[in-house]
Amino acid sequence: QVQLVESGGGLVQPGGSLRLSCAASGSILYIYSMRWYRQAPGNQRELVATITSRGSTNYADSVKGRFTISRDNAKNTVYLQMNSLKPEDTAIYYCNADVKAGFGSPLVDYWGQGTQVTVSS
Repeated sequence: QVQLVESGGGLVQPGGSLRLSCAASGSILYIYSMRWYRQAPGNQRELVATITSRGSTNYADSVKGRFTISRDNAKNTVYLQMNSLKPEDTAIYYCNADVKAGFGSPLVDYWGQGTQVTVSS
């Protein structure tokens, strides 16, 4: 079994910054792509950023130039640096990862429990 645990959320003023972390633990042979999603009240969950095992990244248009996704493969951890935050960034942020537990194991999609980000003055 694999667990993803997010941290780093909180309350920040517009224009401020936060850094989210998501650490994977458990039975892990290899982690492929890692992603951050977010879900605001009344909205569907949306993909914010993706990073592949080789470090290629992709972002939603709404966060390009403001958010940066990165990962530390040695620590099985993915980060989301969020700058120039806006009230519309307020949401629960979820970490997602494609994990292979062992040789011969299937690729399984795991989710964290989410961390609240609130941007308000």
